[in-house]
Amino acid sequence: DPSSSFSNENVALANVYETLTFFAPENTVEPKLATSWDVSEDNLTWTFNLREGVTFHDGSPLNAEAVIASLQRTIDLDLGAAFIYLPVESMEAVDDMTVQFNLGYEAPMDLVLSSGYGAWIMSPAATQEDADWFNAGNGIGTGPYQFRSYSPSEVLILEAYPDYWGGWEDNQFSMVLFDMIEEPTLREQLVRNGETDFTYELPSESFASIGESDFVNVSTTPSFQMLYGLLNTKQAPLDDVLVRQAVSHTFPYDVVVDNLYGGLGNAANGAVPSGMWGSLDSGGSSYDLEKAAALLEEAGQSDGFEISMTYDAGNFEQQTIGELWKAELAKLDITLDLQGLTWEAQWELAQSGPDGAQDVFVMYWWPTYVTPVDFLFNMFVSEEEPFFNLGYYSNPDFDDLVFGGDAISGSDKAGASELFQEAQQILIDDAAAIYMIETPDVHAINSNISGYVNNPAYPHVVFWYNLSR
Repeated sequence: DPSSSFSNENVALANVYETLTFFAPENTVEPKLATSWDVSEDNLTWTFNLREGVTFHDGSPLNAEAVIASLQRTIDLDLGAAFIYLPVESMEAVDDMTVQFNLGYEAPMDLVLSSGYGAWIMSPAATQEDADWFNAGNGIGTGPYQFRSYSPSEVLILEAYPDYWGGWEDNQFSMVLFDMIEEPTLREQLVRNGETDFTYELPSESFASIGESDFVNVSTTPSFQMLYGLLNTKQAPLDDVLVRQAVSHTFPYDVVVDNLYGGLGNAANGAVPSGMWGSLDSGGSSYDLEKAAALLEEAGQSDGFEISMTYDAGNFEQQTIGELWKAELAKLDITLDLQGLTWEAQWELAQSGPDGAQDVFVMYWWPTYVTPVDFLFNMFVSEEEPFFNLGYYSNPDFDDLVFGGDAISGSDKAGASELFQEAQQILIDDAAAIYMIETPDVHAINSNISGYVNNPAYPHVVFWYNLSR
């Protein structure tokens, strides 16, 4: 369901649906279903002019009413990434091909409407359907491909939409098959043998040799994805900031970077990935066992204790990170209880309340759209009933900085960046999380395919329309 989708299904949906704007790899916002846009002097009214001649897969035309109906469905369901529309007070059709967004506070709507989640535009007919209809493999977008067949957890097939507004050439792909294979070694074998054209999330040691295959090119680029260890700030012993600070200095940041993901990842300076505006240029926690020991003594916790960490069962990198950290913690008589669980089981445990949740909740985060707010708001802003703030962190000063930066991000990016950097320093001082590693985007793609460019704003999405064999 494009209104509520908020995970890896974006790899398919981004080929079926389109957004009003598009975040290009060059860090620019480009036209997509909107060809141009304007913003008022007070930055509270954004007007988008729609592309002429676009039809949905059911033949209905793209117009202002269709756009409003699509986005209103997402807002009304209030699931997934619906939070990106919090600044929007109302939407109106200025005319058949012009949509106006009236905001309650400033926001960069050109960026918001490029989001890889929650900003997809669907047919008016689709807006009348429920999640069961979408999850059965149905959908009606404007994208170059439409759904052909779907077997849950097995195979999804897309086929070219013949009336796509961008047109078609003979050497483009007319059909795309997504084969859902959980076993990494099998995925590696298929791409090595030229039996599949694209894959990712292979064991990092595989990428050193897989590029030697005649059938495979390996694309390695920076990403906006990070791996976090959210610390349970409301349960002893991590409810003590001194203990959290100590624990943050036991994490072997450099060892993890050197030994995981083929040595292609980066150490993180804060909660916002480097390369994104508003990130910290330096700082963050460092590995320092002497400092950790001193902090534990100050906290009265020098006799040792046990903390628990869950990770995604079957994820080699997360398991290895846990084992490396466990060895360092043991040097200070701290026992790390590692538990490999399914994502659903981790999620259920983390949301059970701080008293029963794991001490360290490990989670990847990548951008909903390219803004520091996405990282800071979702994982760290105070919530009465946490959704992704699964360290149960709360600091009003931090919240004020995030909301203040968000309010001016559409008009004063430099000023907003300063506020977001201040907010991240508070997170570091409070030791709200372990910023384990900025993971690289490493993709294996058949060497006879041309045109592939990775876009970190849309993680692991291949825009098949842009490629040819």
